[in-house]
Order: sequence, then C-alpha cells, then structure tokens
Amino acid sequence: MSGRHHLNRHAQLYVSLLALTVAGMGVGNAAAQENSQNASAGNFAAGDASAGTIASENDAANDQAIIVTGFRASLEASLADKRRESAAIDTIRAEDIGKFPDANLAESMQRVPGVALARGDGGEGKNISVRGLGAQFTRVRINGMEGTAQTGASDIYGAGNSGRSFDFNVFPTEIFSALTVRKTPSADIEEGSLGATVDLQAPRPFDNRDDFVISGTARGLYNELGKKLDPRLSGLISYKLGDTGLGVLASGAYQKRHLREVGYTAVDILSANTNGMFCSPVGFTPQNPGNSATNGTNAANCSTGNPRTSSLDAYNAIYNARREDMPNTPGSGAFFPRIPRYLNSTQTQERIGGTLSFQYKPDDDTDISLDLLYSRFNVTRDDNYLGAISFGRSGSNQGFPMMSIKDVELSELGSARYALVDGVDIRSEGMHAEFSSTFKQANLNFSHQFTDRLRISSKVGLNQSVFDDKVRLQYFMDALDTDNFSIDYAGQSTPSLGFGFDVSDPANYLYGPTPGAGVVTGGYSLQNKPARTTVDGMTADFDTAYEMSDALTLRVGAQYRRSSQELLDTRYYTADTLVEALPAGTTLASISKQISGLDSLWGHGAPGSWASLDWRKLVDTFDLFSARSCQITCGSANPKVREEVLGAYGMANFDLTDALGFGLRGDVGVRYVHTDQFSSGYIAGSSSASPTGVIGRYNSVSRSYDDWLPSANIVIEPVTNLLLRLSAAKVMSRPELGVLTPTSGVNAVTRSGSINNPLLDPIRAKTFDAGLEWYFRPGSLVSAAFFYKDISTYIQNVTSQIPFNQLGLPVELLDGTNTQPDELFTISRPTNTPGGKLKGIELNAQIPFNFLDGFLGHFGALGNVTFVTSKINYCLTSVNGVCTVTTKDDLVGLSKRTASGTLYYEDKKFSIRGTVNYRGPFIRGIPASPGSDLQGNASTIYVDGSASFAVTDKIKIILEGTNLTDEQNRLYTDSARKDTLYQTRVGRTFTVGVNARF
Repeated sequence: MSGRHHLNRHAQLYVSLLALTVAGMGVGNAAAQENSQNASAGNFAAGDASAGTIASENDAANDQAIIVTGFRASLEASLADKRRESAAIDTIRAEDIGKFPDANLAESMQRVPGVALARGDGGEGKNISVRGLGAQFTRVRINGMEGTAQTGASDIYGAGNSGRSFDFNVFPTEIFSALTVRKTPSADIEEGSLGATVDLQAPRPFDNRDDFVISGTARGLYNELGKKLDPRLSGLISYKLGDTGLGVLASGAYQKRHLREVGYTAVDILSANTNGMFCSPVGFTPQNPGNSATNGTNAANCSTGNPRTSSLDAYNAIYNARREDMPNTPGSGAFFPRIPRYLNSTQTQERIGGTLSFQYKPDDDTDISLDLLYSRFNVTRDDNYLGAISFGRSGSNQGFPMMSIKDVELSELGSARYALVDGVDIRSEGMHAEFSSTFKQANLNFSHQFTDRLRISSKVGLNQSVFDDKVRLQYFMDALDTDNFSIDYAGQSTPSLGFGFDVSDPANYLYGPTPGAGVVTGGYSLQNKPARTTVDGMTADFDTAYEMSDALTLRVGAQYRRSSQELLDTRYYTADTLVEALPAGTTLASISKQISGLDSLWGHGAPGSWASLDWRKLVDTFDLFSARSCQITCGSANPKVREEVLGAYGMANFDLTDALGFGLRGDVGVRYVHTDQFSSGYIAGSSSASPTGVIGRYNSVSRSYDDWLPSANIVIEPVTNLLLRLSAAKVMSRPELGVLTPTSGVNAVTRSGSINNPLLDPIRAKTFDAGLEWYFRPGSLVSAAFFYKDISTYIQNVTSQIPFNQLGLPVELLDGTNTQPDELFTISRPTNTPGGKLKGIELNAQIPFNFLDGFLGHFGALGNVTFVTSKINYCLTSVNGVCTVTTKDDLVGLSKRTASGTLYYEDKKFSIRGTVNYRGPFIRGIPASPGSDLQGNASTIYVDGSASFAVTDKIKIILEGTNLTDEQNRLYTDSARKDTLYQTRVGRTFTVGVNARF
C-alpha cells in the first residue's frame, strides 16, 4: 500500500468523524428544549444495565417506559454512567446477559476515547495505551481488586511483560459484564496509574431483573490463514431464591483457536561495517578480510572454497557510504537486514474461564457477595524461518566478511533496496514453545446502610497470576556458502528474497558438526521443565461514607495491599547450541518436513515450500525430553519481589446545585500511601576455580517510601445538559516488578551485561484535565476534553561504561577469560531519569438517529479522535552514571493520533454495525541499534463488523467479522529510513453463532 493511499484513508476517517460531530450538534440545537428533561442522568434506570436493558422514563403523569435493548442499550447505559460520575470515565456494558459486544476485551476498549490498542502475536489485541501512556502505566482491577495477567509472546513483541502490565487476551470476554476506564483519579481509587484505572466487572445475580436466567452462546470461528473451524462456547445461569434475598450466578466460557501468521522479519537493521563489511573484490586495497589460514582466506578466496566475486562498483557503493558521525568508517552508512528471513508461525490457543457469584440482598440497605473467578490460557506455538544467517555473523564465525556483493542499490539514506550476494549461509530454523497463563481470584464484599446517613463497605480478596513457560526448543539446519542470494524491495515495504537453490530439498542442507567448515551447521537449544512466574495479590479495604447533609458527604477509608512476584526457574538447559551428529541411518529427509503455502498467503517472492526439521522427530531422535543434568545452575536463581502498601484517604463529595441554582458537584480529597519493598535474588555464574564449578552470591534489598496524593474532580452544569469537568491530581506509578530484583547478567568475553535496580523510585506526575460534555438528546453526547501531565520522573534503560570491579559482582565471573577487573563493561541498567510533558485533546460523539422517521431512526453512530503530544528526555549513554548523550522524543508507546468510528443499525429483529479503528505510528523502543535512533510501529487501520438476527424472542443468530480489510502490522527501524523490521499477515476471521436466553 502506498503512503499516499494510506494517508487518504486516514484523512477520510477524520473527515467522517468531524462530519458526524457537526451533524450531531445541529440536531441537538433543534431539539435541545424538548429533550432537556429526558436527558438528565436521573431519568436513566441503569440498575439493570449489566443485563443490557435500560429504561428511559417519561414524566410521572405518563408513567410509561420505553425499553431499549441490545447494542443501543449498552451505549445508553454507558452514557448514564459517564454523566453520573464526578471523575472522567468511560464504560462499556454487555448488550445482553453473557454477551459482551466484542471478541476481545482490549479490542472493545478501542471505542473508548483516548484508548489505543497494542496487538500481539496473531494480530490479537493484548495491551492498551490510554492517552498516550502504555500498559505499564495502566492499572486493572477485577471485581474491585487490582490484578495482573501475563502471557508469552514472540521476542519482537517484547516476549512477556514484567509483572504489572495486564494482558487482556488471557481472559474470555464472556465472563465479564462491564468494563470502566477511569481517566482521572479520586482519593478513594488506589494509586499506581498514570494513564487510567480499568475496572472489569463480572456479573452478579441481582444485576438481572429476572429471578431465573439461562443463557448460552455457541460460535464457530474461521480464519482464512488458519483454515480451521474453531469452537467458542459460553453459558450463564442465574437464580434468585424467592424472597430470601439470596442469589447465585455461574458463568463459563471455552474457546479454541488455530492461528497462522506469515510474513517477513529482519531481526534488526545494521550498517555493513557492524560485522566487518563484505568480502572485497580481487585486488582491492585494503583487502577484507585479511589472510587467514584457519578460515582459508587469501587474495582469491573469502574463505575455504568460497571465491571473491564482489563487483568493484557494488563494493565501492557500500565502502563509500559513511555516516556523518563515522566519516572514517567504510560501510557505516549502508544498512542491511541483520537476518533477512521469511516467517511462518502457527498457534493453537485454548481459553477457559468461569465465574461463580453468591449474593445476599435481603433489602436495599444490605449487599453481601462472594465472587470467584478463574481463567486459563494455554498456547502451543511453532515458528519457522528461512533466512540468510551470515548477514548477522562476524568474520570470526564465517559471517558478513565472507559474503561477496555482486550488485547493490542503496536508497538516498543508505538502506539496501536491492542486493545480489554470493557466499551466503542459509538457515532453516524453527522454534517450538508451550506456555500457559492461569488467573484465580476470590473476593468477599460487604456493604450496609446503617442509618439514613451512614454507609460502611469493605472488601477482602486474594488473587494469583501464574505464567508457566513449559518448553522452548530451538533447532536449525544450514546450507553454507550459497550463491546468488538476493534481496529486492521493488518499491514494496518488505523485500522478496531469492535463495539461489532448491530450499525444499533436505539434501541441500547440513546438520551437526562439519569438519573444516569452521561453523556449526545444525543443532538445537532446549529449555525443558517449567520456568514459572507467580504474582500473588491480597487486598483488604474499609470505606465509610457519612452524609452530613444533602449537599455534603464525607468519606474516609483505609486499605492494605500486598503483592509479590517470584520466578521459579527449574528448567534444564543446554547451555549453548548443542550439536550432535545424526545417528547412523538417519538422514535429514527422515527427520524433516515442508513449510508450505507462503507463496500464496504472503507473496513477496516466498518459496512454495521449504524444508525444516520436524521438532517431534528431532525429539525422538535424540530423546530430548528425557531427564538431563543441568549445564548451568538450576532452581537457585529465583528472584523475588514483595510489596506491602498501606493507604488511607479522606475525601468530600459535594453537590451544591440546590444552593447555587446551577449544577456544581464533585469530590476533593487526599490519599496517603506508605510502600514497603523487599527484593532478593541470586547472581550465579560458572568458574573453573570453584570446587563445584558454580559461584554466586545472594543479594537482598529492603526499602520504603511515602506519597501524598491530593486530587479533585469538579463538575459544573451552567445550563441544563451542558457539563464542564475539571480535574487535578498528583499521581504515581511504581516500577515493573521484574526490574526490582537485585540480579544481573554479564558476559566477560564481550564485556557487556545488564543489571536490575531495586532502588528505582516510582514515576510521579502532576495532572490536569478539563472537559466539556453536551447531552443534547437522550442517549446522545458531543464532548471535548483536554488533558495535561507533567511527568517529573521517568524510568528507562541507560547504557553506561563501568569498570567491572565497581559493579559489585564476584570477580570469579572473570575466570577463564582475558578480562581484567578494572576493564570497562557496557552495562544496561534501569534508571530514574527526568521525564517530560504530555498533553492532548479528545473529541467524542455518540448519536442515535432516533430523531429521524422510519427505518432511518434505527441507525446510530459514535466516533472519537484523540491528539496527543509529548516530549520526554531520554538518556542514550552515560559514563559513571552521568548522562553524556541525550535526546527528546515522544513517549514510548504514544500514538499522536488515534480514532475510532462505529455506524450501527438496530431494530427489534435485526442489528448490524461496523467499526473502524485507527492508531497512528508510535515508538516501541529508544534508542535502537547503532545508526538508528528508534524502533517504531507503523500506523494501522482495522475494520470489524457484526450482525445479529432474532429468530424468536429467545434465540438469536450471530455473524461477526474481524480485520475485514486484511490489515498488516509493520514494525520499522529509524525514524528517517523506516526500514522494515517485521511485517506479518494474520488474515480475516469470520464467526457464526447462535445465542439462546430463557
């Protein structure tokens, strides 16, 4: 897709949303007086909103109710919630009992203004960014209790999160009835969020009007790449025991999916000099690489049996391409993929979840409930790659300097657009992984109105999130020194790769040690037995509300929270790639398989098939899953972090409307938080000087800190149906749990490593919000909001040059190397740095077309646009903790523009809607590899649709489609060159199902 066409799509989306807003304002002006009474928040009976039903009452004389159901009902209930609250919130409610409006919780939140979706493997929504602040700045509460959820991911998507971020794809949507995004803080809401607090609510029996409800939905899902029909089932039963005040509700959901993802990955983008430049032409001075008897390098050969075939013109073009900051370094300005390769990934996912709620409501004054929730997400993942491994190797292992460049075309900025290369090592690589995520929670809730003015509520809960990384097996076979390998972008965002030989024939590859070749040509790396990350949480809180008068309510409360993370690492490793010769009588043909279909599913010159090792046959051949002795320390390096938080708050809720003659209400308060933190870990290594071969040291760190967090939310209604919202607060967000352990890892040969930082301070900020909301008709809204955040402290990984003997690590880690204790190491360490400022605006409209006659009155639309800017101070390098190279750029994960639009039609029988979601480009990492300033994500536009038809009052047919335009996600390196780092296709998914409710 051309950039101009992509820009036109974006412009059309903005124009449509703007037109929608203007049209709604015109309609509202014509009917404002007629609707002023009906649009007030008090006229919406939201008590049954969880069941997807809302009543809009007429005046008392008429005493009739219009019952609205389905998608429009969920919108009206959400609007009533938004209007009623003092803080800035947005909610999404279930359309009907057990029927959440989207296939994925994160995907649902795309409709919320200011929320941007981060997609992961398979194109599935995983995390969210709120008002430019990523997942690590968003706290999630489940049934009122803070929780975390982690699952695995490919390396390109950051592997797994570090403990506080929330992966929404762990949960089936059907076990929740509502979600709320709280964008401004209140003193009674626990701290920890800079972006938003998201509340997920499971249904309870008294959410429903009916005493007895049974609902079930059965769906079949088909993905055009996975090519399998997968089941998705859910059910709910709710029962109230007559007049006893007792009720019980149980829900459950099951889903199995087969996903396939195809595409291209470069792994990284590096300059030609990074790994030693190409092999120079015959007679070129200086000769590269130099003569080596070991490698067989001489004036005629790049290596043994690998002649110098570089053309002078191609070599000179690269040799003379030099960066301004490296004018004396040949090839520093010519950029090539580190490992250009095709990707084929398959996943089998299985989700199971359920809730069980017991509720006791003998009267309107008392509400006691016990909520239980369980979810499990199992994944089996297989990745296969076919690419040029020697582009990522140095001369010491027969890499870049052993390749001859015969033809090349560079862009004006130095990116390789075409290359024809000899002497290339081609690798067929695979990875098999199995992992699971389990979440469990139990909450006991109590609320009672003791007098007309005094209400007391409390809650105690436990939850646990467990991520099991069960198996990770990597394997490969190689073809060495192949000729006529080509990279050709031909004006596309990703290249076509040519391999110069039949990649489908196993006989063209080598496996195992190859005498005289100088490189490993095939092997495997196994991590077997689980590495388990467990996050345990406990919450107990107590809240009291005393109504001093009709205009003032005082609230005080206290809360205790405990969270802990432990990594239990019991895996058996092969320390490095294990290379074993194939047993007698075993050939590559007998333990290989074909990866096929990329020629039609991906294109871009992908082969019809290529040979790959079959991991199952490899396991059987070498008996890989049998018990093996540890080749590094097993089970001793289990880092732990424990946090205990004691908080208390006081706040006043006020409503001065009657006294002033115009609307004025809100809350003002302060929250005090004391945090105790304990972390421990074991720094392990190997040493020939140690009797056991293992050395190390146990580290532990304790610390505490305090925060005072004032906040205020004010709502002014100068005229009926027009609300002005103002909010100001101090907020804080704690570091990710995973970086607080006092552990490290260093490589004495490369003199590099990383060290965690248990003394990190939280990220702190001051925030201000202002919003204007016009409820010009029932169920209608046009609004604009401004938000500003002054982030005073930030956390980023900073690279420093530090002598080894100042790292606090055992000197025995240097045994067996030539590295001395006073030598400098390049160390990456999470560090508190100055932050920066963030500001933005949100425009939002929600308009049902019920002011029109006939079938047009059944239409409606909603849309929003968010614009965000930020300038964050980044420290790129430092010496002895002092920053020497800095830059300013957008916050990581921030899209300057996001937008969403939905058009829907709904009557008594039929409902249909389409949604368009746009997310602008954003930074994924800064800095990137040398020569590139950042790693970014290109903009995306996703289109989804759904429809339903009520066969009877009890039975409904459902049809859904996601990613209808077959959008692809693209990651790139460098803000100027925008070289493609990763781009894949996941295809369209279609769903057909039936829902029954009795």
